[in-house]
Amino acid sequence: MSAVTVPEGSEDRRLTAAPAAAGLRRRPGGPVPLWWRDASAVLAWLSVLFVVALWVAGGGLTAFGSLGEALINLGRLTGLVASVLLLLQVLLMARIPFVEQAWGQDELARVHRLVGFTSFNLMLAHIVLTVLGYSAGTDLGFVATFIDQVLHSPGMLLALAGTVALVLVVVTSVRKARARLRYESWHLLHLYAYLGAGLALPHQLWTGADFRSSVTATVFWWGLYAAALGSVIAFRVVLPLVRSLRHRLVVSEVVAESPTVTSIVMTGRRLDRLPARAGQFFQWRFLDGPGWSRAHPYSLSAAPDGRSLRITAEHVGDASARLAALRRGTKVLVEGPYGRLHAGVRTRDKQVLIAAGIGITPMRALLEELPAGPDATVVIYRVGSQADVVLAAELLDLARAKGARVVAVVGHRQRDRASWLPAEASRLGDGEALTRIVPDIADRDVYICGNPAWMDTVIAAAKEVGVPSTSIHHERFSY
Repeated sequence: MSAVTVPEGSEDRRLTAAPAAAGLRRRPGGPVPLWWRDASAVLAWLSVLFVVALWVAGGGLTAFGSLGEALINLGRLTGLVASVLLLLQVLLMARIPFVEQAWGQDELARVHRLVGFTSFNLMLAHIVLTVLGYSAGTDLGFVATFIDQVLHSPGMLLALAGTVALVLVVVTSVRKARARLRYESWHLLHLYAYLGAGLALPHQLWTGADFRSSVTATVFWWGLYAAALGSVIAFRVVLPLVRSLRHRLVVSEVVAESPTVTSIVMTGRRLDRLPARAGQFFQWRFLDGPGWSRAHPYSLSAAPDGRSLRITAEHVGDASARLAALRRGTKVLVEGPYGRLHAGVRTRDKQVLIAAGIGITPMRALLEELPAGPDATVVIYRVGSQADVVLAAELLDLARAKGARVVAVVGHRQRDRASWLPAEASRLGDGEALTRIVPDIADRDVYICGNPAWMDTVIAAAKEVGVPSTSIHHERFSY
């Protein structure tokens, strides 16, 4: 029997149990090889170092005879590194299965931002250093030299247009700007990064001596551009279309879990061949009318059984609210599966699943796939009130079947400090509360899902009590 407890000193509120669900046929995959991440990182660094080596081979260390020559030479280097980082940035978000499984969308998005801003800053440095170099020793000045280069150097007008496109992407990627944009608008603007990368190519072909300095350099740059373009087409366009056509998903059931939460069950063909794992998410498009082209990420709320897929979403916007109005038979396009919130990333024999609000849905699916064992899994479910509990009966049924323990942490959030705990438990430290619930948490894998700010407090608390970073797994649905 699963134990359902709350922090000491708060009112005892128990989740209601229901009859146990029938077992489902599942095909969980094996563990994700740890070397995948290291291999992808090494390939990225080798690409950057190779570009620097090409610059050195092209006389980069000797072209410092005058101020102008030195500035132009440094401009060459910053331009080359900016270009390779821009292409690596495209590859990072091309949804390449090997890379995505190694890093997960959460970590990839963080690295993508870091690489993107670095590439943009180096591109600006390339422009400034090159123009200063050409203007040195002349009477034209910086602005006049810049205009002259744009108007008369081959490919420069296209490169300027590409730079403007990248500026638009960078400006809308700043946190304050992103917060003011709808996801759909931000995503559409973000596609201009592909335009920026493409418009830079003629400039490199026509005026970039480093691009054509040797057969090795030409093969490298053409190969990297081809890899970026091919990966985007293959994994962001072709693979989703192939999977959608092969599996022909349709809505088979719409279930109102509560007035603000809806579950959608989808069936299709040969779903046992879909490489999805409990805890992962897909990008979904429901062909129900206007707005169908906008994809939205929802995690599986039940482990894939080869016959159906299920998602459960809270009505927090127009897209999620539309789910309640879906009709049976509605066709579904799907991209994925994505994410590392699954059993294949485990490093320990035991685990803790920590979720807040609707973040319990991938944890419920993950609990279904995890191996059974006495106290092998502890589920910590953080909700503001009993009314916010989702899939309670299913969660407890699974806990009984798996020998797991469910702990409900109920209460409104603290306002005097950032904490994953409710106000009723304010006397406890965040790490102390975790060790009270799970004394051996430092020896377990910790899976976390909830709103990003809350997750940050849980991650900090887990590290505080000795959980290594490699054993902390999380997924942020933010952009």
